[in-house]
This record gives sequence, structure tokens and C-alpha cells, in this order.
Amino acid sequence: MAKWFAPLFVAVFLAAGCAQQKPSAVVATLPPPNFSGPVFDDRPIAPAPPPVAIAPPIQPQPVPQPKPIAPSTGSVPADWIPVAQRNQWYWIVIHHSATPDGGARKFDQMHRNKGWDELGYHFVIGNGTDTRDGQIEVGPRWPKQKWGAHDKTPGNQYNEHGIGICLVGNFDVSHPSPAQIKSLERLVAYLMKTYRIPADHVLGHGETKPTECPGRYLNVASIRRTCAQMVAASQAPLQADARATPATGQELLTDSRKSIATR
Repeated sequence: MAKWFAPLFVAVFLAAGCAQQKPSAVVATLPPPNFSGPVFDDRPIAPAPPPVAIAPPIQPQPVPQPKPIAPSTGSVPADWIPVAQRNQWYWIVIHHSATPDGGARKFDQMHRNKGWDELGYHFVIGNGTDTRDGQIEVGPRWPKQKWGAHDKTPGNQYNEHGIGICLVGNFDVSHPSPAQIKSLERLVAYLMKTYRIPADHVLGHGETKPTECPGRYLNVASIRRTCAQMVAASQAPLQADARATPATGQELLTDSRKSIATR
């Protein structure tokens, strides 16, 4: 039995060896391994997108403030134009100071010493002492369109709705100067036209209550007549022109054709 077993063992061993050689032959035909990773063709690299620009924050713009509109005054002094809404003025009351000198500042102190809140007149016309002869001073009441404190009567209408004008001087003993009369006419005519005050509402202090003011030498009737003529002369061209705008009172001071206004 040993004789036939040995050759059989050899045959089986050789057969197994041959079977194991076949995979080796297959492996030998494969390409060698590559441990460097895959290889791709060279391709252009896409450029990076540009950075997005961030808009700066919007700064708030200052709101423009409207400029105040200055009144068109022509030849009218700017301080004749009140800053407050106009009062209802029905009268113009003319006074004298009954003093040889003075001005708005001095009279203001005198009135305060009496317990009044401030100067009682709306306008003061100087005589060349404290202020220039014929100079028209505007009192603190006028810009505010405040009632006057110059003509107390039972109904008080001349204070509440009367424009008080005081000429410096004692016109029981002397006449007002020509410069004072000219300034008074100019002012009264302007006020009459601007506030539509009729001539018969231009009064001397003594026509509203028993008093000697504004003195025997200040002819209020003459002032009324002259100022009424000035107003009528300034209105005549406007009445003839249908396109004319409402009168402001400035024509009394600016139109050289009106000879009566330049007396």
C-alpha cells in the first residue's frame, strides 16, 4: 500500500502547486500600483469673484431752515412795521409832553415811576434835546401792537384802539418845530392809510377828555386837513388804475409825483 500511496501524494501536491500558480500569473499582468493619487489634465483656475462693495451708511441731511422774510418797507422805516398781528386801530391821538425836553427813554422812566408797565405812547417825536429835531422814536408797545397808556377815559377806547403820538415840548408856551410838524404829518398820513383811519378820528388829547394837551400852539385841525389831502393824493392814481393792488401807505413816502407828500 505504501508503494501506491507515495506516488499519489506527489501527484496531489503537484496539482495543488499548479493551482496556486494561476492567480500569481493573473496578478503579474496588472499595472504596478500608483500611490500618488489621480492625475488630471491642467485646467485654468477660475478667478475669484471681486469683493462686493459695501455702500457707506446714508448720513441724514440737515433740513434747510426757511429764511425769515423781511418786510418790504421802501422808504418806510423798518421799525414802523410791527412784528405782531395788527391791532384794530380806530383813532390817532396827538399829545405834547408839556416838558421842554425829553425823549422815549426819559418818558418811559417817568411812566414806570408812576407804576405803568412801560412807555404809554406808541411814538415820540423829538425836538432836538434828547433826540434829533423831528426824529420819530418807536415805543416798545408798537412792535407788539399793544394797547396804549396815554388817554384814559371811561370807556378806555382811546387806549385800547388809539395810537398815541407825543411831540416833545410844551405847546402852551411855544410852537412845535417845522421838523416836528413835517414828521407828524408823515407819520399820521401813513397810519391813516395803512390802518384805514378816517381824518375825523385824528384827535388832539383835549378832544377826548378835558385837558389842555396838546397845547394851544399845536393846530390839530390843520394836521387833519393836510394828512387827509396826502392820503387822497396817494389814492388818486390807484383809483384810476384798475390793476392797482391795495394801498400799503408807503406811497405817501415814496412817490415823488405827489408833491403834497414831500412838503
